[in-house]
Amino acid sequence: MLVILAFIILFHIISATLLFISTINNAWWISGNFYTDLWYTCNSTCYAVENSESAAAGYLQAVQATMILATILCCVGFFVFILQLFRLNQGERFVFTAVIQLLSSLCVMIGASIYTAEHDSFQKPMFRNGNYGYSFVLAWISFPLTLISGLMYLVLRKRR
Repeated sequence: MLVILAFIILFHIISATLLFISTINNAWWISGNFYTDLWYTCNSTCYAVENSESAAAGYLQAVQATMILATILCCVGFFVFILQLFRLNQGERFVFTAVIQLLSSLCVMIGASIYTAEHDSFQKPMFRNGNYGYSFVLAWISFPLTLISGLMYLVLRKRR
């Protein structure tokens, strides 16, 4: 049981780390020497994504919000798991932790899907012929990790 618990904790920490890296790092879109993330476009200097506060960039704002929410929910889910680990009676399931983790997974899926579908609408024309960066890939990798983690919490029971 201790090995399973250590595996679940490690799995959760890995998914939270991937969410932090994918949300913060500036490699969602790569075009030549320019790296674009959810907030900035950088080469040697960084400047804000053009019109990111306007209604035209509503898709970008939705991606920003869902990725931040996913990261927060994943961290909150970990702390709730630790609290439930010591508070739950024997034989009960970690349902609240599972719900939080599944919501985090849903937010990642929504954010990455919106970025996939609408990345051209908020990129400058000179950046549109680029490729997805590693932060975008990490966001998609963190989706199944958080989903599997949430499902593991649903199955997990507190045993002696």
